[in-house]
Amino acid sequence: MRATRTRKVMACLGLALAVTVTGCTTTSGTGPAAANDPITVGVVTHLSGPLARYAKPMLDGLKAGVDYATNGSNEVNGRQIVLKVVDDAGDPAKAVAAATGLVGDGTNIIVGTIGSTVATPMVPFAKENNVLYIIASAAGDEFSGANRNTFRAGRQTYQDITAAAAGIGDLQDKKVTVAIQDTAYGRSQAAAVQKVFGAAGAKVDVATATADTTELAPFAAKIAAGRPDFVYVAWSGDTSAALWEAFAQQRVRSSSRVATFLTDRALWPSYGQDAADLTLVAHYDPTIADGPVAKELLARVPQADTFTNDGFVTAQMVVHALQTGDPNDTGSLISALEGWSFEGPKGASTIRADDHALLQPMYTVRMTGLPSDRKLEPLLTLDASKTTPPIVIGPGW
Repeated sequence: MRATRTRKVMACLGLALAVTVTGCTTTSGTGPAAANDPITVGVVTHLSGPLARYAKPMLDGLKAGVDYATNGSNEVNGRQIVLKVVDDAGDPAKAVAAATGLVGDGTNIIVGTIGSTVATPMVPFAKENNVLYIIASAAGDEFSGANRNTFRAGRQTYQDITAAAAGIGDLQDKKVTVAIQDTAYGRSQAAAVQKVFGAAGAKVDVATATADTTELAPFAAKIAAGRPDFVYVAWSGDTSAALWEAFAQQRVRSSSRVATFLTDRALWPSYGQDAADLTLVAHYDPTIADGPVAKELLARVPQADTFTNDGFVTAQMVVHALQTGDPNDTGSLISALEGWSFEGPKGASTIRADDHALLQPMYTVRMTGLPSDRKLEPLLTLDASKTTPPIVIGPGW
């Protein structure tokens, strides 16, 4: 059993684990690592750009997870784990350039992607360069089954949408509008709603805004004018608060029930005074995940947020792969993870060998309290069997 540490010690995690932060650069190769050399894990993530708000919680979870999974040593078989963090600014080209530099330096483990737009070119990059690639939070269904090099530490879109359907209930003959940005994430969410809600008898249409739109009142007004029974909101990034303000101005929630994915706590006040009427799908929150590993995470990251879980699970996967496989042999790292079942912060989780989908619990919750003091009331806990995505194998497998 791992020793429980005080929160004061946990605050020093960043000092105990070697972490370097760089810009997006490429460097020359250094050759294979010696037996006692540190193991570098490349972390290509959104330190700046529209999804930067999600990167810090993920990084906090990643550092905490390495500490937990190595019993506080931050080593595997006597070799120190070093996290080399590179900012991709949410730009796919910068992400690939950063990963190219890391591979040139001899790194064969790349983690940390937050957004689906960035993950899209990183998935084939992983196969072409034969690296172990673990997506942190990007939710696109298409990344499961894409190739054997690609894994995920967070949930995927199908799991969001099946949990939402369970929270909503009867969808037969209901009119549903999906509100999305024109991004890889938005399109994936819309496709899943059409599939899952449609199979339950709903009539689904999609309202799409460009990703950089900040004036969202006309968009919300158009949704309100359609008077759907339900609106499913699949939104991310810096314009999220503006969307909820526009929904309030246009009284979307006066005529339609609204469901959405529960995002970071900084956004919670934006849900408005009547947040209790929202159907919220929760991937993770420290107030609803209550197993032994959840407690270990919270001891290390007292201010854990939605995507802290994804970093923590990424670390569990990395450490298990290094402990079980050969750090210099990507194939053995992949084999170590395929079919692995483990206890994560959310409970029992399994990496499905067939396509590397992460089977995990999901939740629905109700939000209570004033905007300045939000609380979550758990409604449904859905074990992995209730939200298991279908196996879809892409041509890159």
